[in-house]
Amino acid sequence: MGIFSQIIFLLIFIFFSIIISRRIKTLKRNILLGRKNYEPTTEIKTRIKNILLIALGQKKMFKKIIPALLHTMIYSGFIIINLEILEILADGILGTHRIFVTLGMPYYNIFISIIEFFVILVLISCVLFLIRRNILNIKRFKGIEIKGWPKLDANLILIFEIVLMVAILFMNATDLILQDFQYKNYHITGKFYFSDKLKFIFSDLAVNQVFLIERLCWWIHIIGILMFAVYITYSKHLHI
Repeated sequence: MGIFSQIIFLLIFIFFSIIISRRIKTLKRNILLGRKNYEPTTEIKTRIKNILLIALGQKKMFKKIIPALLHTMIYSGFIIINLEILEILADGILGTHRIFVTLGMPYYNIFISIIEFFVILVLISCVLFLIRRNILNIKRFKGIEIKGWPKLDANLILIFEIVLMVAILFMNATDLILQDFQYKNYHITGKFYFSDKLKFIFSDLAVNQVFLIERLCWWIHIIGILMFAVYITYSKHLHI
């Protein structure tokens, strides 16, 4: 990554960091509007348990096996995938490329392959959720309380996630091609199991075109993550 791209990344990162910080302050202010002298009637252990199971774990979804399984796939996927986000952020700030490789991380290709496995799980879950919400005649999604903004919000979240996951896979697939060409500073990492299967999509392109696609997917993914982080503060899916 050149110095110009590094500066652009830093400016974008600072911009979104300021917006996210302001949104957090707004959410905190709204929470603190509650009564100062209110004493909860339940024990703190019970309240913490409810937060973990209901707010974060979406316990109510686990009454039905299919939504429960799909939610589990998405939640576990995002936790694991965020490990690669750390590398992308470090690369953007420091101007490096796959800094974990530079630092000598062992079995890097296996690490990325595991992340891609969860990427596939998230992709499958999002597509199935879109089908459930918009095509299948499920009674729960026909209620008046689901129409309008709640439906649009859910669809936007799912589409956001699909775009981000596809960007990761295409970024890795084109990266592998650039490694084959020993292009610039693209380290030889070994195969990434799932994205290696997608290399054929770009195999007829010139190396410079592959490079542009790899960079485009890199930018789409990281900017998409930052946009998602802002949008989620306005969404009913804030628990994510």
